[in-house]
Amino acid sequence: MPRKSRNTKQKEIINKEMENIRDFFTAEHLYNNVKKKHPDVGLATIYRFLKDLRRNRKIHAYTCNNRLLYSKDKRSHCHFICEDTGKVIHFDVDSLDFLKNKIPGSISSFQIEVKGRCEKCLRC
Repeated sequence: MPRKSRNTKQKEIINKEMENIRDFFTAEHLYNNVKKKHPDVGLATIYRFLKDLRRNRKIHAYTCNNRLLYSKDKRSHCHFICEDTGKVIHFDVDSLDFLKNKIPGSISSFQIEVKGRCEKCLRC
């Protein structure tokens, strides 16, 4: 049976702070923003709140550098990793049309990780 979610003052505080975030964020980033104004809100509360939002499909989570990144939008997350330096370069993909006939369903979001040598390393 799904857990009932109470609308608490802490959830309102966290939600209000999330409204100010325009891009990907970590739980720690959200926590640091919240604790500036409301030091009584704990990191565990932030994690529980984000877990509930993910469960209810109100936010998305992506893995980047072995950390969870969250997004309020159904945005996708793509990065290129230089095999020489380990540098991560984020990039956008406008279309996955080439995959439409290969996937037995519809795409709602995606995460892509591409590895190779960056332009700087290729010049060396």
